Amino acid sequence: MTDNGIDRRDFLKGAAATVALLMAAEGLGASQVFAAGEGDKKPIPGPEVKIGVIGLGQWGKDIVSTISKIPSAKVTAICDTYEAFVTRAAKTAPDAKTYSDYKELLASPDVEAVIIATPTHLHKEIALAAIAADKHVYCEAPLASSVEDAKAIAIAGGGSKKVFQTGLQGRKNPLYEHVSSFVKSGCLGIAADAYVQSNRRQSWKRMAPSAEREKEMNWRLAKATSTGLVGEIGIHGIDLVNQYLGAVPVSVTGFGSLIAWKDGRDVADTVECVFEYPKDVRLTFSSTIVSSFGGEYALIQGSESTLMMRENRGWMIKEADSPLIGWEPYARKEQVYDETGICMLADASKILAAGGEPDKDSPTEPKTDPTTEPLYVSLEDFTRCIREDSKPAAGALEGLQSAVTVIRANEAIISGSKVAYAPDAFELK
Repeated sequence: MTDNGIDRRDFLKGAAATVALLMAAEGLGASQVFAAGEGDKKPIPGPEVKIGVIGLGQWGKDIVSTISKIPSAKVTAICDTYEAFVTRAAKTAPDAKTYSDYKELLASPDVEAVIIATPTHLHKEIALAAIAADKHVYCEAPLASSVEDAKAIAIAGGGSKKVFQTGLQGRKNPLYEHVSSFVKSGCLGIAADAYVQSNRRQSWKRMAPSAEREKEMNWRLAKATSTGLVGEIGIHGIDLVNQYLGAVPVSVTGFGSLIAWKDGRDVADTVECVFEYPKDVRLTFSSTIVSSFGGEYALIQGSESTLMMRENRGWMIKEADSPLIGWEPYARKEQVYDETGICMLADASKILAAGGEPDKDSPTEPKTDPTTEPLYVSLEDFTRCIREDSKPAAGALEGLQSAVTVIRANEAIISGSKVAYAPDAFELK
């Protein structure tokens, strides 16, 4: 009981209802408020979706492994030009037919959906062929390594009668979806600035038994085939900012240096970009594969509060003079640098519904539940969209906008200059 006789749990439930009402006033339905934490999702109807995976490098291998855990999906075919990768993936999907030519996979009646996980610069030909073959398509992000190719894929995907989904896993990240409701309610106030960082010490260099194969495997290290750090790593954090701001940039200035990995590559291992958005909002992107310090996170600052987001953790740091909604005193809090941050919990409403208290009953560390991992949730949603004939969170338009954003940024990094975005580059036409 509190001093005025109100039960703490009743207050928390009432506070959740208050947030729902406030968000409804902003055009949000109550069901959207704690979307990621609302009860169990309804089962995906119909038989397992028969999926073919094209591209079986490390990420393709992870995709095959993840699909094997999804009840609504089944890997029926795998394809790669490198036999060793096919053999490795076949251990996870022993019943899948194996191919070295993607055209043969697309011709198979045992494949109704295709996941494209090849190197970025090879996406266009495969994606257009898969769409023409009347397959559902999930194409990894970025869609392509050039704006022209990304446009061609997006226009074809957007015009397809089948599901076309881009591999922007953050769009289905339960935490990001949950926080999105707060962003739509105006929790940031006036957006002022954003920062995305991705630091991870790794060479990107892959070894192979022959010089020819080594060149193929190290496509990320060549300007001719790579979208660089901003495209291959930064796209997910930058897409999150685009999503939360509800905007795309108007220009970008880039810088890049080759600091440590001087092994014949011509792609920078350390980069910075400054994106300019409407209303004078700027996003700074910083990334290095020389050092791991600081890791990966996105920061969006506003006049009422700041959001700091990692892949499975998030905090809202409110300004001292920002108005209180009422639930803040009872929310879980943690120290974020020199500030106290309110933990953004995707399962807060589940805890309330069970009679618990988010500040006491939520785990200190995120649960290691594979069914809530962004890749799992994104691929599962792909199967749901297919069976329910619904629209994916990251479709052709979202894929195009994220691709154009990072491709032009990479051009700015290479030239060390400012690049303007043509507004029609972000449009499906």
